[in-house]
Amino acid sequence: MPVKILVSACLLGQQVRYDGGGKLCEDPRFARWQAEGRFVPVCPEVAGGLPTPRPPAQIRGDRVVTEQGEDFTEAFDRGAEIALQAARAHGVALAILKQSSPSCGSLFVYDGTFSGAKRPGEGRTAALLRKHGFKVFGEDQLEEAERELARLERER
Repeated sequence: MPVKILVSACLLGQQVRYDGGGKLCEDPRFARWQAEGRFVPVCPEVAGGLPTPRPPAQIRGDRVVTEQGEDFTEAFDRGAEIALQAARAHGVALAILKQSSPSCGSLFVYDGTFSGAKRPGEGRTAALLRKHGFKVFGEDQLEEAERELARLERER
């Protein structure tokens, strides 16, 4: 049984993003891992009850809000919990999540001003997964994820 990877559904091309689109990751490693049956896809925002499409949201302070001030924090937190449950249920060893997202960003997120600027930080799902011991990578960190996957395979 291959090591399982929790993955943002949008990186598989699923049209679940706020704008109704996907963000297909075209890296050959990603395609190989998908073909090997490693992926457990999740969109925390949809799992948390938000529609597609939906207004863009960003982390502002300790809340996740739209530019108009609509508070999506509960849905983001509910989606993070569902992602954690899925990771545990499927024996996931690591996660590859969409960078910059207020759910999935692992190194940086949009800064809350809706200007396109980013800041160091992590999204709600990435933070919860890390809190519970999961290694979390962005789609821009596949080399690091590949090393971690190889390490986990050797330890089996």
